[in-house]
Amino acid sequence: MTDAPTMTAAVIDRYGPPETIALRQVPIPAPAAGEIRVRVRAATANRTDTATLRGYPFFARAMTGLLQPKMAILGMDFAGEVDALGEAVTAFQPGDRVFGLLPFTYGAHAQYVCLPATGAVAPIPDTLPFDEAVVAEGAWYASSTTDRLNPGQRCLVYGASGAIGTAAVQLAKARGAEVTAVVGTRHLELAASLGADHVVNYETQDFTRLGQDFDLVFDAVGKSSWFACRPLIKPGGLFAATDLGPYWSNIWLGGWYSLTGSRRVSVPFPEDAPGFVRSLSALMAQGKFRGVFDRTYPLADIVEAFRYVEQGQKTGIVRIDIP
Repeated sequence: MTDAPTMTAAVIDRYGPPETIALRQVPIPAPAAGEIRVRVRAATANRTDTATLRGYPFFARAMTGLLQPKMAILGMDFAGEVDALGEAVTAFQPGDRVFGLLPFTYGAHAQYVCLPATGAVAPIPDTLPFDEAVVAEGAWYASSTTDRLNPGQRCLVYGASGAIGTAAVQLAKARGAEVTAVVGTRHLELAASLGADHVVNYETQDFTRLGQDFDLVFDAVGKSSWFACRPLIKPGGLFAATDLGPYWSNIWLGGWYSLTGSRRVSVPFPEDAPGFVRSLSALMAQGKFRGVFDRTYPLADIVEAFRYVEQGQKTGIVRIDIP
């Protein structure tokens, strides 16, 4: 009798700080009917991962596990190659280069992962290497807001240098919007290179007093509030944020405006991950979207990667190299 083949994975068995994560040898998963197995080449460490690791906010544990995490292996974002097929899979073949999301099951912080062939997975454009294709998580969150834009509308993205913000600028431009990006001094050139029509330095200018109004004001870092940004929002416009806001104000205001029918404040939760990943693949192939990467850590240093993400100062995406 031979031992079952194993893989290296970053495993958690309780909520806690980054030091909770441990590298272990676990069985390589086998694809069920309708699934593909992907040999993961690159993953990411992001705000979603760090929040899930700590079980924050507490009400999110209704999905992730009340007392201990349901997912032993974190990681939403992956890029790699199809390694094996489950029964009745025809959409992919072994060797296909793919990227995508694992929004409800996680598992990308490992050498192999299985997911439905109909899930949030799509081909990597031919000229793109694996380490530049692991881009979907931040863009997915951004899309739930930028998808509301129509050509010619004006959009302001506050915090346009993080994974969500850099994606929001590009996705808003792809929809034909006029985009104002708000960043710090060291990211001015980055925001312009992503296609922003106007770039504002929040270190030298109060962006809430621009004297303009916008159809969409998107706080991509969760560090502002509807109260601060109210002068920027057109009548009937939308304020959207990626965080709860001061005293959870974005939740309460979002609920209130939903009840009144005006829907002026939103903490968006994206939907249709499979459809989004396919559309993102097309945008990358057309040269309309690219990932912005800060640092790359080997899987062996994933604890350091989580520590860095928790500092809240990253530019774009923190990548995990899976050996």
